[in-house]
Amino acid sequence: MSYPEPRYLGEGGEATALFRPASTGPDLTSGTGNRTHYLATGAGTEGEFGLYKVELGPRSPGPSTHFHRAISESFYVLSGELQLFDGERSATGREGDFLYVPPGGLHAFKNTADEPVSMLLLFTPGAPREEYFERIGEMTQRGGKELEDFLVKHDSFFVGDDG
Repeated sequence: MSYPEPRYLGEGGEATALFRPASTGPDLTSGTGNRTHYLATGAGTEGEFGLYKVELGPRSPGPSTHFHRAISESFYVLSGELQLFDGERSATGREGDFLYVPPGGLHAFKNTADEPVSMLLLFTPGAPREEYFERIGEMTQRGGKELEDFLVKHDSFFVGDDG
């Protein structure tokens, strides 16, 4: 494995870094205590990755077993306990635990504990996940072909109940 080909060919570098203070509030609030912080969107990283801090309230369901065709998804538990399904078995993820799911990898997650959980979600490459986060509840309520089309648009293919 080697470094990729250079993409920046300038001589002196550029002031293009992104900074988001910790005091910035959540970009999305839903459910009971669920909050999503858009730390670095795919648009902001020019498609390289998307990084989100997700806080799930106590006993918050997550998505059932699914996979993505075009993106990988990584989970890093910051605090609390998160039930993670890796396609074969469920495990309790705790502070510092990490799960990487390559394209095609089955996975699911949920908070089954009485305490909140906080995690980082990393998607590579940087897909436009914000619309998915913002509208999945509404689209699930609508159901049918509209939901199916929405899920395909957002590279989410559900296969059944979580592990």
